[in-house]
Amino acid sequence: MTQVLDKPAALASSATAAERTARRRALLEWIAVHALGVAAALFFTLPFVFVFLTSLMSDTQALSRDLIPHTWEWGNYRQVFDTPGFLTWWKNTLIYAGLGTVLTVVSSIPVAYALAKFRFRGRNLSLMLVISMMMLPPQVVIIPMYLFWAKQLDLSGTLWPLIIPMAFGDAFSIFLLRQFLMTIPNEYVDAARVDGCGDLRTLLKVVLPMARPGIAAVALFQFFYAWNDYFGPQIYASENPGAWTLSYGLESFKGAHHTDWNLTMAATVLVMAPVILVFFFAQKAFVEGVTLTGVKG
Repeated sequence: MTQVLDKPAALASSATAAERTARRRALLEWIAVHALGVAAALFFTLPFVFVFLTSLMSDTQALSRDLIPHTWEWGNYRQVFDTPGFLTWWKNTLIYAGLGTVLTVVSSIPVAYALAKFRFRGRNLSLMLVISMMMLPPQVVIIPMYLFWAKQLDLSGTLWPLIIPMAFGDAFSIFLLRQFLMTIPNEYVDAARVDGCGDLRTLLKVVLPMARPGIAAVALFQFFYAWNDYFGPQIYASENPGAWTLSYGLESFKGAHHTDWNLTMAATVLVMAPVILVFFFAQKAFVEGVTLTGVKG
């Protein structure tokens, strides 16, 4: 009888030990995952902290062993802004990134909508052509494109050879928007057509409000690309300092202040700050748009 009574107690004790082991394992996994997350966050954050702190140092303290500024030299940023041409670089970059983003989004949406919701002969071939354009390196076509814009249209020394092509769509933006629009059920489009909406009205009134995350993701991708573009301004605008962008002008600034690392870091912070702020305020729509583009092929 005693052995019969001890058996349930032994089973309960064994279950309790198993629960403790499971809780201990879950705690260790939680600690390991969060430790890796903190390490990754520090790995990506510390370079920005270093650049920011260096930008507030004096020229004698910059790149020394001291990591904290002895005196916080906020005047470094004013000195960067007073550099001849810096505000012009800002204006050119805003025009290039802002206008280029608007043109890319406006021109890519109708093409993506047609590839996602229309049924026509050659649709798959058109999609393959878009994907093939994504795989084509820009260096392959840079010589004929430069000859066309510079020699035929005489637009060298300006940013227009970089802005005008964005009015005709972008392969990556078209593909990303098409993937997102594929996640919108066709029933909404069919219902709009039954109610008498044409294709354009259906796109504007039904599809676009539902596609805001995808449009935001495409807009951010294009804005970041144009803001950080160095290759394009180097090819088309290098001969005219009045058409330089921040990415290309920063290289000239670094060459002129190669020993003033505090000023170079301050200029770098001013170049990075708008991109970081835009992503910070739009990250929810950006992440949602990128995530949903892969739900349905």
